[in-house]
Amino acid sequence: MGVIQNKMKKENTSSRKPPVKSKSTPVQSELSKFTKPENYEKGKALRDKCPREVHAKWRPATGRPDPVALVLEAEEGRMPDLLPLRHGRMAQSPFTFYRGTALNMAADLAGTPSSGIRIQCCGDAHLLNFGGFATPERRVILSINDLDETNPAPWEWDLKRLTTSFVIACRDNGLGESTERDMALACTRAYREHMRAFSKMNVMELWYHALDAETLIAGIDDPDIRSRAVKRLTKEKEKAGKVAEDIFPKLAEETIGGKYLIKDQLPAIFHLGNITPGDVEDALNEAFQNYRSTLAPAYQVLLDHFKVMDAAIKVVGIGSVGTYCWVMLLMDADGNPFFLQVKEARTSVLEKFAGKSVFDNHGQRVVHGYRLMQPYSDIFLGWTHGRLQHKDYYIRQLRDMKIKFAVETFGKAEMEGYANWCGQALALSHARSGDSSRISGYMGKSETFDEALATFSVRYADQNEKDYARFRRAVRTGKVEAVFED
Repeated sequence: MGVIQNKMKKENTSSRKPPVKSKSTPVQSELSKFTKPENYEKGKALRDKCPREVHAKWRPATGRPDPVALVLEAEEGRMPDLLPLRHGRMAQSPFTFYRGTALNMAADLAGTPSSGIRIQCCGDAHLLNFGGFATPERRVILSINDLDETNPAPWEWDLKRLTTSFVIACRDNGLGESTERDMALACTRAYREHMRAFSKMNVMELWYHALDAETLIAGIDDPDIRSRAVKRLTKEKEKAGKVAEDIFPKLAEETIGGKYLIKDQLPAIFHLGNITPGDVEDALNEAFQNYRSTLAPAYQVLLDHFKVMDAAIKVVGIGSVGTYCWVMLLMDADGNPFFLQVKEARTSVLEKFAGKSVFDNHGQRVVHGYRLMQPYSDIFLGWTHGRLQHKDYYIRQLRDMKIKFAVETFGKAEMEGYANWCGQALALSHARSGDSSRISGYMGKSETFDEALATFSVRYADQNEKDYARFRRAVRTGKVEAVFED
């Protein structure tokens, strides 16, 4: 962790001022020019140039890049020793492969029809990148919770990645062909209907709106599913405020000298070879202070109660494996622990196809996406830069009342409910960051667009299986090295 330090411009050398750029994103430039009815009609008119039915189309483009080559391209600049672990995780199933191929799908989506409406996109909106988390007031809400790839792009790209993920997940769970299409329909329908509802809210009403977990659970028809959801939510709330204490024994240990350090737990958690555990170098302190400067002043005071004790690499997920992702242990004067997650922020997979980010620091790009697309964001969300390895980072709390969904256990009823929730959540994120009236006008009231998206999702899921088969062959033949965990 001695590798991170904020990348400050000459005019921003003071630690009291965060390196914020004054540029607005292209998404925000025309939001106040037209009324909601005017924007609705403008969206409706876009159907003439891009009929809704054409979104059903999927055919590999002539000269389409080799999917295995794109996987390897996405890994450039990552820690090479961890890449076999990433490959092993991707090779488990078509679904795990899909989770690691955001670049592949971005390349494919760039050649698909688009209405021409750009918003702040997630960039990797598959169904496992949604979940529950606590607001600063400790309410639990549902939203997108992984925005590493966020950048302005056509809104359809997010929705197509999401609906396709439901088809693939249904296949993974053996739910049948009719169900997989139904889930894509349910997700798109929820997106369309809630985008229409959001388009009728005034700007401030929309900005303060969130998908409250208790309200969502209360709407579950099946009493057994509703009961399990209530128990899960109650359990997470009981742990609120005690997250650090709960994970502290799993991540840290006391040394002979009475100092607490993060435990090496290969291959998931380890200290880099050139860094002595517990040795907080100058580069780390400088980086931490510059991260501190990106927080609101009140949260800077809160952070000042803690001292950095140690930091280690923590391998997370599938798409992020091989990137420099850290867990940082802090403690206050009374020995109370606090953990931060430090994630490398790389160039968004969307940039090559939808345009370069306006932010010089990709950590700032990610933080901007979180603050724009989530109704509430972590109070410790900030960014910095690595001086020694020249990498950008964003930082947030580790596991602050996070709720992940065990999608691999879902039957049809659970999957349908979750598809509805994710469709709502994506619609809200897009409505916050773009023009809900124009998007709603384009989709309309009928299920024409829903049917097109469902057809596309099934077709692209077929393509994903073909690409996965090629990846598996590359692993079997040794072209791609893979390590499989127990």
